[in-house]
Amino acid sequence: MKKLIYVSLSLLLCTAAVAQEKSSSSKPKIDLSGRPGDHLMMQFGYAQWIGVPDTIAMGGFSKTFNIYLMMDFPFKNNPKLSVGIGAGLGSDHIMFSKINIGLKDGGNKLPFTNVRDTNHFKKTKLATNYVEAPIELRYSAQPATGKGLKVALGIKVGQLINVHTRSAKLQNRNENLINDYVVKESSSRFINGTRLSGTLRVGVGRFTLFSSYQLTPVIRDGFGPAVRTLSTGIAISGL
Repeated sequence: MKKLIYVSLSLLLCTAAVAQEKSSSSKPKIDLSGRPGDHLMMQFGYAQWIGVPDTIAMGGFSKTFNIYLMMDFPFKNNPKLSVGIGAGLGSDHIMFSKINIGLKDGGNKLPFTNVRDTNHFKKTKLATNYVEAPIELRYSAQPATGKGLKVALGIKVGQLINVHTRSAKLQNRNENLINDYVVKESSSRFINGTRLSGTLRVGVGRFTLFSSYQLTPVIRDGFGPAVRTLSTGIAISGL
């Protein structure tokens, strides 16, 4: 009985394998010889912090800009699927309204001080810059031409290289200009040195909409609120 079962299973597997070969051979092969294996991907969009307490007032247009050099590795059995691996730079600029960020303060927590009722800067931003390595699982409806529907799901790992604040245009409590100058401070003590983000891209041709959500907190544990960055925007890519 066992031998009969083994023989039957073997016949079924062989039949499935032959059917798979016939079905794959009947499909026209996709020629990717003319498609470059590397490309530049640029992303620009809106960035926001998720999990911000009510005591921190956000303001202005917070933005993100990323640029990566990507290598594409199509699947042999299905060229519509590929893996994209790359390296590049990611930068977020988060804007605040009448908030003083004590980036160089010596305490155990990053202070976000409301200065609405005293002299304050009209614009204050916190910029974080990373070296990043993204990896994507990609689908392309027309991989030979680069046209048609494209979907990419992935992750990216970043290493912090710079953190700084930039505050401009000192005003009094009535928002009258006191002095038009810029103050910059730089310190990475409060910010996580490594970040991990999930990514998604969907679009047609060279243009896709992208979204990125930071899985690790922006600020180190215990040094401030557990905020995470959510970014959405437009990506321009060859693949």
